[in-house]
Amino acid sequence: MDKSMLGDLESLPEEDKIRMSAMIDQLQIRDSLRMYNTLVERCFSDCVDTFRRKSLDKQEETCVRRCAEKFLKHSMRVGMRFAELNQGAPTPD
Repeated sequence: MDKSMLGDLESLPEEDKIRMSAMIDQLQIRDSLRMYNTLVERCFSDCVDTFRRKSLDKQEETCVRRCAEKFLKHSMRVGMRFAELNQGAPTPD
């Protein structure tokens, strides 16, 4: 976990810092799994039409690859934009 995420939590007792760190780690894992599941669900429903065979045909494979690339690029761009906005936000004092 990134230490900068703890911010003003440095004044907490060590036990509470450890608990907060574990909670943040769990949230990050949950968000990663949610993003992965959304990617799989969206690309599968957009690209796979039939179950003619157990492997994807060339057209489906190309569609899934493009869909995944677009999804990941979009997610990265949204994350970068969020970070830009977050850096410019005034800090509460």
